[in-house]
Amino acid sequence: MLGAALALGLVGCGATAPLGDAVQGAADERPQEPILDDAATDAPAAEEPEEEQPEETEPELPEIAIEQNFVEEFSHGPKTAEFQKYIVLHDTEGGGTPYNVIDGWVSDGNHIASHFIIGKDGQIVQCVPMDQIAHHAGFGDAGHNDYYGTTDESRDDKLGTTPIGDWAPDYGMNSYSIGIEMIHQGSTDEDYPEAQLEALDALIAYIDAYFGSESQIIDHKAWRSGNSDTSPEFAGYLANYQATRTHDGR
Repeated sequence: MLGAALALGLVGCGATAPLGDAVQGAADERPQEPILDDAATDAPAAEEPEEEQPEETEPELPEIAIEQNFVEEFSHGPKTAEFQKYIVLHDTEGGGTPYNVIDGWVSDGNHIASHFIIGKDGQIVQCVPMDQIAHHAGFGDAGHNDYYGTTDESRDDKLGTTPIGDWAPDYGMNSYSIGIEMIHQGSTDEDYPEAQLEALDALIAYIDAYFGSESQIIDHKAWRSGNSDTSPEFAGYLANYQATRTHDGR
């Protein structure tokens, strides 16, 4: 009887819980695994919104009076902005108007022309689009392609070209530049009129804006030595254009 009573007293005091209850209590305290929904796991991931691409805008060009008189035979291939490196300045070595000059080029039948002609009164006439190659610089001294970073390439159709000797075999400047003619005849002690120079200032700024970069300014005789244009009286203006892109250095 004493043994039975002792056993009954231990259980009734609740000193220890049955093993099954202890295991169940521990199980209740463990963190529960999340219940996965099969439908949720099969759902595609949400697509991230595509970034909006900025719209291409036309360059903002300064206002300038340019008369367009395009002549198809003066265009010799495409010239996009990546190929535009130089502005080459020329003298016509004669008088008249820009339209007289263009008529003379057409009559010659040599396919030679500059993109622009500027008259003494500041009139600007364009006969070749700026995204086209014009044959205005002709052949340059041997080694000038390397010196100026230009190449003779397949973009230029070379129509109308006539080699002038082994000393001047390079033709790359034509496809990397814009040509501008100023009506002027050297060795006459005649200066360049202010209206003409101001028109050139405006045209250079216009070309810069069109291509989105500043092209290096040179004159024709820099490409081919012994050339007469630009005239000696233009030397001071050329230095100003190369330094400040204006004729007066301001």
